[in-house]
Amino acid sequence: MDLTELYATARSLWVVWLMILFIGIIWWVYRPRNRRRFEEAAKIPLREDDGGTDGKQ
Repeated sequence: MDLTELYATARSLWVVWLMILFIGIIWWVYRPRNRRRFEEAAKIPLREDDGGTDGKQ
């Protein structure tokens, strides 16, 4: 196996790895168990500001 074949194999495996990772992330996001967590996270920009961490407004 020369360097060219190794490069082609590594490229193919990298594409497969990224596809598996992408599908895994999509599966994790759309699981019903995570729905409440993501609904709460979606409301963060709409919450009233409490004045910051230093207490000044």
